[in-house]
Amino acid sequence: MHEFFSKIHELAEVPSFSKNDQLVQGVINAIDEKLLTRGSPLPSVNKMISEFGFARETIVKAYRELKERGIIESHSRLGYYVANEDTAQVVKVALLMFAYDTFQEQFFNSFRNALGEKTHLDVFFHHGNMEVFETILAHIKSRYGMYVISPIPHPKTAGLLQQIPLNKFLMFDRYEPMEGDFNYVTQEFKDASYRSFCEVAERIKEFEEFIFFFHPNSLIPVEIMAAFEKFLKTYQVKGEARPGYQPGSIEKGKVYFTIDNAELFAMIKDCKSKGLIIGKDVGLLSHNDEPVKEIIADGITTYSTDFALMGKKAAHFVRTREKIQEVIPTVLIRRNSL
Repeated sequence: MHEFFSKIHELAEVPSFSKNDQLVQGVINAIDEKLLTRGSPLPSVNKMISEFGFARETIVKAYRELKERGIIESHSRLGYYVANEDTAQVVKVALLMFAYDTFQEQFFNSFRNALGEKTHLDVFFHHGNMEVFETILAHIKSRYGMYVISPIPHPKTAGLLQQIPLNKFLMFDRYEPMEGDFNYVTQEFKDASYRSFCEVAERIKEFEEFIFFFHPNSLIPVEIMAAFEKFLKTYQVKGEARPGYQPGSIEKGKVYFTIDNAELFAMIKDCKSKGLIIGKDVGLLSHNDEPVKEIIADGITTYSTDFALMGKKAAHFVRTREKIQEVIPTVLIRRNSL
């Protein structure tokens, strides 16, 4: 341990180094020179105070910064220890997503690529389950330098998220109100859905009925249901919401709107088996665009936000900490199906 302490003492002679810089860089230098390796214990805070005479807060702050970079970890029984010998890492990032759907894969790939190589990224999924969401947050709290989180619409969400320092937190995908001046890059559902319905209103009116598959207990935003009901009333369109698509129930003369890809593919399959022409006998509208929807059934009409752009903007915030409060626009992409 004497050699380790010497590495820190040496940096006291660097005029531009604060005490925090001295401690952080001293640990990094010790790892780079193999005096410490993965799993090596670090001195306790009390031992460091005794050796260097620094304030407890200074020692704790330095260890916290090293934790946020993913270089060290701590355990209540083991104390501090080296977790990663890649000392060039800039920050340790926790990404908490709904699920790894195709469109969220677009966000992830864009986010990961834009972060660059010198970032440690851990990915978690809550699947819209509040118990899982709460458990993950409890597990990752205070262990990361940045938190990028897709929230769940729930009364408990704001309180849970406010346990994370706002300067280290970015909300993405869905927007949930909470106290404080926090950063977000999200999409919007109610007005965007209504505008998209309006853009295809004349085509919808060519059919007998507009069907939306919506289950109240699903992950589908309730704002889309409100937009659907407003559209039916404003445009005097016959329509209804149904809890889900039943395979084989496709009918000629109707427009079907679904957010679930499994339902969309089942309807395309049923149209083919019944000889119904998509875009003529049956209309199909989907939410969240992805490459496959350009190809199947000669193209599916969708409305969607740009998840790749959302990922790039989220990564820019992580890298720069520049304030962002942005709603990514939603656009209608008209294709053969409607």
